[in-house]
Amino acid sequence: MVSHGKKLSKFGLPHRRIEAAVELSGLSSLVGCSYEMVDKGLLSAFVERWHPETNSFHLPIGEMTITLDDVSTLLHLPVIGRFYTYPTLDAKTATDLLVEVLNVDRSNADTETRQCRGGHVRLSWLREVYEDACSNKQWTIAARAYLLHLVGGTIFADKSVTSVNVSFMGFSVDLRVTGEFSWATATLTYLYEQLGDASYGSAKQLGGYAMLLQVSCFIV
Repeated sequence: MVSHGKKLSKFGLPHRRIEAAVELSGLSSLVGCSYEMVDKGLLSAFVERWHPETNSFHLPIGEMTITLDDVSTLLHLPVIGRFYTYPTLDAKTATDLLVEVLNVDRSNADTETRQCRGGHVRLSWLREVYEDACSNKQWTIAARAYLLHLVGGTIFADKSVTSVNVSFMGFSVDLRVTGEFSWATATLTYLYEQLGDASYGSAKQLGGYAMLLQVSCFIV
């Protein structure tokens, strides 16, 4: 179980020239709200009691779960909007998308996806793309890199600890529509999926937004 709080804190607030784009995305509430550390003992205890058949924790006092209202209240993410879906990308398709959306050199993108063994890029690589875009005043590219890094460290965190799935970048292709999605629904759906995977005895890692899970466990 990993919290990307330190990475996000180091990355800092968005550049003032992309503040509007981040605000319009509906994801700005995620900036600066993550824990640097999470209580692994607490979260492990709840994961052991998660039943994917009912999407709920089976506790001595009964069944309890994380609701859409919890996500909206805790993270201030929009509930109303389109449901966000993302495709599964192989390394080549991911490279093509990186070249198109982030305007990076193809050899650079290809090297990155190969290093990550598939359609992923490192969060540290994204930070470099963001900084280069800011230096060159490419604000649209900077906003896309910032938002992908933001969701990769929060609501769409995976088990890799260091990388993010390029598939999630699709929402930022047109920054004018990023705020039209129900991000609370996407967050909860992804967390349910990760809890379902982690509930099996052979699982050793948990993806998803660990901070949201921990705060929800405290409420439970």
